[in-house]
Amino acid sequence: MLYIIIGPTAVGKTKYAIALAKKVNGEIISADSMQVYKGMNIGTAKPSKREMRGISHHLIDLKLPNEEWNVSLFVDTAEKLIQDIRRRGKTPIIVGGTGLYIWTFLEGFSFPIAPSDKKLREKLSKLSSEKLYARLKKVDPPAAKKIHPNDKKRIIRALEVYELTGKKMSVLQKKTRDQRPETRDQETKIICLNMPREKLYKKIETRVDKMVKKGLVEEVKKLVKKGYGKQLTAMQALGYKEIIDYLEGRVSKEEAIATLKKRTRHFARRQLIWFRRFKDAKWVEVKR
Repeated sequence: MLYIIIGPTAVGKTKYAIALAKKVNGEIISADSMQVYKGMNIGTAKPSKREMRGISHHLIDLKLPNEEWNVSLFVDTAEKLIQDIRRRGKTPIIVGGTGLYIWTFLEGFSFPIAPSDKKLREKLSKLSSEKLYARLKKVDPPAAKKIHPNDKKRIIRALEVYELTGKKMSVLQKKTRDQRPETRDQETKIICLNMPREKLYKKIETRVDKMVKKGLVEEVKKLVKKGYGKQLTAMQALGYKEIIDYLEGRVSKEEAIATLKKRTRHFARRQLIWFRRFKDAKWVEVKR
């Protein structure tokens, strides 16, 4: 059996998963794209040792903020971890709110649902077709051969997929959903946690306030001091980007906090849209 616990931010996935792990002799694999980074604890709501209650957690504190982590690395690493956990007679439990990671793990890479990023596209669109094509030829020669050097839109899409997944578009197009490792063919139970929207939004606001009290600003200061600037993907995460804007004097502390709350609410809404893709998921209403 493989358990997968999904749900919007602040809904209570960690608490639920730990209680489940106690019951089924499980170990937890984090499917949170930001908890993987060392030093990013408060802003990612990373569970403390005390909160883990003796349950083994994987894919937390694995990388430095300037090291690469993407959906491809997650899938490859998660598959190995599941095999190891099962070999030791325990039950794997994947937990997280990064819908793309879990969807790709279950369904395999499918080009039509490959991720997109508006900001990345805008950044790439500022470069000339010549520079973009040269870059594509370097990272994915087979894809470059199939795309005209002046077809800027398709070149950008191919580069976007590569940047976000770590996989070449030419490789993704060859893969099908039937090419799934054994780890995903065994019985899988998907549980999606949810709660009334207003209740969830209130929890989000409370969580942000607690993060600030715990020292979110100080955490971001330390990371910036170590050289982890806003140019890094990790530092564009919710909670970090907003505080950097405050530290650089673009907004007041109050404005940064208000923006963080607003963006987190929007993020939760997008997560729920993602989770509706999981047709086999059992939706569970969280009481508190």
